[in-house]
Amino acid sequence: MSDALINGLAGAGGGIIAQLITYPLQTVNTRQQTERDEKKVKRKHGTLEQMCQVVKNEGWGRLYSGLAPSIVGTACSQGVYYYFYQIFRDRAEAIARENKRNGIGDGSVGMLSSLVVAALSGCTNVLLTNPIWVVVTRMQTHTKNSKKSQPSHSSIAPDEKALDSLECPPYGTGHVIQELYDEAGIWGFWKGVLPTLIMVSNPSMQFMLYETMLKKLKRKRALVKQGDTGVTALEVFLLGALAKLGATVVTYPLLVVKSRLQAKQSTTGDKRHHYEGTLDAILKMIRYEGLHGFYKGMSTKIVQSVLAAAVLFMIKEELVRGARMLLTKGGTRTGRTRPA
Repeated sequence: MSDALINGLAGAGGGIIAQLITYPLQTVNTRQQTERDEKKVKRKHGTLEQMCQVVKNEGWGRLYSGLAPSIVGTACSQGVYYYFYQIFRDRAEAIARENKRNGIGDGSVGMLSSLVVAALSGCTNVLLTNPIWVVVTRMQTHTKNSKKSQPSHSSIAPDEKALDSLECPPYGTGHVIQELYDEAGIWGFWKGVLPTLIMVSNPSMQFMLYETMLKKLKRKRALVKQGDTGVTALEVFLLGALAKLGATVVTYPLLVVKSRLQAKQSTTGDKRHHYEGTLDAILKMIRYEGLHGFYKGMSTKIVQSVLAAAVLFMIKEELVRGARMLLTKGGTRTGRTRPA
């Protein structure tokens, strides 16, 4: 089994577990990002309060709305990303070794090369899996007003009526797919792909920071423990958390724009909340909501992203290590039992 396949499967497994643990936070965060508030109007409820409101008005199940396609998307995204990342990484390492033989560099992959490798992997992943995430965003932002707490129509603004619909029929994956196709045809499944492609810089930064910190830690460990470069699961957890924190802070505004484009929009009424494309969304958000609009729900996203990334890295490394041990033992046994 190749390293690329091992890393791809391990990344998919780690991604699914991290998704299951942090999904309620992700649902609340997507709703926060798609809220339309005027300038200087602050959100009344915090993350925990908003989660309680969802449970009270819509039930526990709404916190996990879109979980099934999200798990499929996570498995596909992580598997595709790590598979191609390992392929591009192996190529970059081969080029670095060749350069060393020619007297250029020290044979290791530098920061720029790591950034390019992560960016190429990320672009491949986005183009292949964007339709899944459009469906997930639609399901997460679809609201269901409870009969007990349903507000009177006079207290709801016209644009909010269009955005918040009562859930009469079940709003499942098939319903969302049909709705998207009816709205924009096949290209509707690639809504928000431009800011998502630009957001490739997030995992690129994340992996660049992670691998740089990991390399420095292994180098220090080798000096202290005479060649031992092993790192613990806790250390991988902390490095993954720090790397994701730095990347999230920088790229968060693009994530908000992407969520706005992928969520269901009002086609009638107030045009302030209807976006024709990425640039139109950015300009309208600046005009009507100010810079504050680009950072809605950021604290929730930081908690969710850092926790998910830390769990992902820890589980992935353990799965890769376990798979290699099993393969090594299997190879040793085969060698011992092979007839002379």
